Amino acid sequence: MAEILKDCCVPCKITLDELEALCCREKLCCQELNVSKVNDSEYEVEFLSDYKRTKGEEFYFVKWKGFPESDNTWEPKRNLKCPKLMKLFHLDLDQVLKRQKRRGIPKRLDREAALIMVQKAKLRQSLHRWETHLNKTRNHPGRIYVANEVDLDGPPKHFTYINNYKVGPGIVLNEMAVGCECKDCLKEPMNGCCPGASLHRMAYNDKGQVRIRPGQPIYECNSRCNCGPDCSNRVVQKGIQFDLCIFKTENGRGWGVRTLQHIKKNTFVMEYVGEVLEGMTERHFAEKFVFTKGRDRRSLKSALLITMRIGELSDMYSSTLPKLL
Repeated sequence: MAEILKDCCVPCKITLDELEALCCREKLCCQELNVSKVNDSEYEVEFLSDYKRTKGEEFYFVKWKGFPESDNTWEPKRNLKCPKLMKLFHLDLDQVLKRQKRRGIPKRLDREAALIMVQKAKLRQSLHRWETHLNKTRNHPGRIYVANEVDLDGPPKHFTYINNYKVGPGIVLNEMAVGCECKDCLKEPMNGCCPGASLHRMAYNDKGQVRIRPGQPIYECNSRCNCGPDCSNRVVQKGIQFDLCIFKTENGRGWGVRTLQHIKKNTFVMEYVGEVLEGMTERHFAEKFVFTKGRDRRSLKSALLITMRIGELSDMYSSTLPKLL
């Protein structure tokens, strides 16, 4: 005889999407899954995988969310309410037909084109899952987007996104021992603020843009300083402020990073972080990765400043500098 236990629970073996689809199939109502008698006959399109035109009417081969591919069905365009998925389908289809050197959409896709469309749809899902994971992991305001319009490669297998340094064996990162006593580090710096304590000048102007020569170190305020988080000498520590896109390069150089908005010259974009190994000093990194200057004095479509450490999204950035200039 079964016994009801209040505090007993077991993990579900299927996803919420699959559970929702199961409830719809079995005509079961579930308030938590938002399945009721009103919508138990509504099904969500996961992706479109094929196309044909019969007697002047367009049909799409639909993969239903929560159902196996064996349940895919041909549906007329008038019955589908998924404009975004339809737009993505035709963008992919245009690329496939262009590579096949075909003009216009045929009445029916050949087997090769249909197979590529399925692969592209599944690739888009894989990249979207990775994009979601990256944005859950990030600790900065700028969002991360992922795109591959070149081939059918999914997310890089040997890439782990990190926000902070990974300390190697035998390495100890010491915290800052002192901080400034300034109330306004830019307008009224006491004893030169944190840069002055190391006989250097303030690195940023009032807009947070770098004003020192390439190769010079940057000393920012830290947790021991009297100034607050809005201090003008705290730029790198605030993280990525701009939306960035991880994309597959067309020149065979793998994955790269580009910005999605105009960024003014000498503006901080991202920090190099990664594994700190014994025998590798910040000066070693500084000699290799410090500044990237733009050609336009007014604004750039991408990044200008990169700081002194390696890793994170900047691993990809370093291999695609031409895209960011």
